[in-house]
Amino acid sequence: MENRNLLGLSLAGWVLGVMDEETIIEQLEELAARFGIQIRYEPIKQEEELLNIVGGLCLLKGEYVLIINSKATVKDKIRTIAEALKQFDLDQVYIRPALRELLDGTIG
Repeated sequence: MENRNLLGLSLAGWVLGVMDEETIIEQLEELAARFGIQIRYEPIKQEEELLNIVGGLCLLKGEYVLIINSKATVKDKIRTIAEALKQFDLDQVYIRPALRELLDGTIG
């Protein structure tokens, strides 16, 4: 299996052996919902080809909204959701161990 880099981590089969990328996204989306984060997948027009804007977390009328480029790769979507979740206290909720390790950045 090829090495995959996610959040700066080598995922040479460990997390992907536990969950595939689509399952990881689903789990991250569920976790985001528990924190009240609304995720919106929207096409983001990019004028410069050198820029790769995937999305980001914002506070809109008192509500957290995570906008993600609908054309982004699955890995970029996972990275964007994970980075947004790192802004919250993840210790207050149960997170599957494989997902927690991905978020904590402890996978080598």
